[in-house]
Amino acid sequence: MSAKLATMGRPAVRTLSDLARIAGVSAGTVSRALAGNSLVNTETRERIVALAREHGFRPNQMASSLRRQKTDVIGIAIPLGHDQRQQISDTFFMTLLGHLADALTERGYDLRLRRVIPERDADWLDRFIGSGMIDGILVIGQSDQFDRIEAVADGYLPMVVWGNYSEGQRHCVVGSDNRLGGRLAAERLIAGGARHIYFLGDTSAVEFAARYAGAAEAAERMGVAITPLMSHLSSDRLEAEVAANLDRDFVTGDAIFAATDSIAMACLARLKANGIVVPDQMPVLGFDDLPLASQTSPPLTTIRQDIRAGAFAMVDLLVRRLAGEVTESVVMPPRLIVRGTA
Repeated sequence: MSAKLATMGRPAVRTLSDLARIAGVSAGTVSRALAGNSLVNTETRERIVALAREHGFRPNQMASSLRRQKTDVIGIAIPLGHDQRQQISDTFFMTLLGHLADALTERGYDLRLRRVIPERDADWLDRFIGSGMIDGILVIGQSDQFDRIEAVADGYLPMVVWGNYSEGQRHCVVGSDNRLGGRLAAERLIAGGARHIYFLGDTSAVEFAARYAGAAEAAERMGVAITPLMSHLSSDRLEAEVAANLDRDFVTGDAIFAATDSIAMACLARLKANGIVVPDQMPVLGFDDLPLASQTSPPLTTIRQDIRAGAFAMVDLLVRRLAGEVTESVVMPPRLIVRGTA
């Protein structure tokens, strides 16, 4: 039987996308498998290579060469699984992105930015890495994508994540000790007389969950009640959710710990609108120490995480990983910044 007859009835395989459809994987996975990339597990890699041989598929050699070429571009991905309507214009994102851009420029890199909604693109991380457009990737926030990031970390070295470190995790992370920060916040509020702390934030996000856990630990130890209240960071619902959470009858001894400075600032505005005096009637404490925190009225008491130092540490670790070095995570100590709200 001729080769021509043997292939009759099979779907034509001319591109990576054609082969990906047959294999039931993404084009990025096919590209990495044919390049022998360890990001793809052995069984899948061998199956894709076998299918390529079976269908006589030969990837364009020039394209393969270009994909392997150094681009001097670093990818920055912001996954928004827990809060899909949050925007890159968020003050925290803009602060961190500014410092990352400075650090990358100093190292001679450009950046390529993606805001990711994992629900619409489950393969977002593999696709970005396999695009051939970046040398490595920085991920801002773990969101609800911890397991996805862990899986990729097993076979892809040049990736560093801003987020929370958990004992035994495999991906390299830079971030604050969020649990300790939450503990410091609760202890400050309790020392000021708080008997019931309201935590405003989304505890499905890894970092915010750690902040809440630290605050809850301190509250339980000191016999104080703590109640989580859902507040998203997306600009189209933050104000309304904070209003819904704060339009209640507070009593002496109540206090607010906001998961971020942005939420804390929204709380200050709502409390003022409700005629509640901060901190006399309601102490408020934030987290981040963004540039605007010292300019609120009263100035915001908050937990500082050194965003600039963290950004430069992320880039340093990524450059070392691009050179083949396996690096440890960096956990920065948070610091209580006492101003006028608590």
